[in-house]
Amino acid sequence: MDLGLKGKSVLVTAASKGLGKASALEFAREGAKVTIASRNLEELKRAAGEIELATGQKVTVVQMDVTREEDIERAVKTAAEAGNGLDVLVTNAGGPPGGTFDDFADEAWMGAFELNLLSAIRLIRTSLPYMRAKGGGRIVTITSTSIKQPIQGLILSNTIRAGVNALTKSLSVELAKDQILVNTVAPGRIATDRVAELDQAKAEASGKSVDEVKAEMSGQIPLGRYGLPEEFGRAVAFLGSFANTYITGQALLVDGGMVKAL
Repeated sequence: MDLGLKGKSVLVTAASKGLGKASALEFAREGAKVTIASRNLEELKRAAGEIELATGQKVTVVQMDVTREEDIERAVKTAAEAGNGLDVLVTNAGGPPGGTFDDFADEAWMGAFELNLLSAIRLIRTSLPYMRAKGGGRIVTITSTSIKQPIQGLILSNTIRAGVNALTKSLSVELAKDQILVNTVAPGRIATDRVAELDQAKAEASGKSVDEVKAEMSGQIPLGRYGLPEEFGRAVAFLGSFANTYITGQALLVDGGMVKAL
């Protein structure tokens, strides 16, 4: 299938590793002009080099902290200049710290809001003029399966990512007139550094080994294993593509069947 991404301008945030990097790789495979952004410039350059080696496509890098509005404006402008406008935005950010309700004061809640929800709001707001100028676009927010089924010990993420999902659904209606399709992709247990950290924390809290924790978690997944980053990236690339012409306002769970909610 031709995803209609050749020559399209794509910005993926938090893309120096993990889900963001995997998504950027798939867009580059399809011939898109990809810009990747994250806080760590060295990791960002390393990721760009790996993507370029794998795909033969030049990748633009821009250092960005998603909690800084001026960084977001610079990143979007850089992507637009590198790609002759902006066609696709993938909003992504690292997760807030784990813990329960009693663990967090206002500062932590505000930090989670700025990291995961306000960053998406700002990225989308800054990108819209470029997409409207081109007569349409695609926006994909990366959230979590917690938008359907809260994850124990991740109350900050559960709450804030639900807000991102609500934003996505609302914008799918508001932006339909502009031919901008907006969806969210929600990862389950995908084998990334973030999930490895969560497994380690759970192992320490329970007195079990990391291997035991992974075995228990895999047992809750009908497919019996953690997902691969590239499996997730392919889902993002399709929803963010121009082969997708009629799917908007949806939440796609990439979780191996883990979440039981209807």
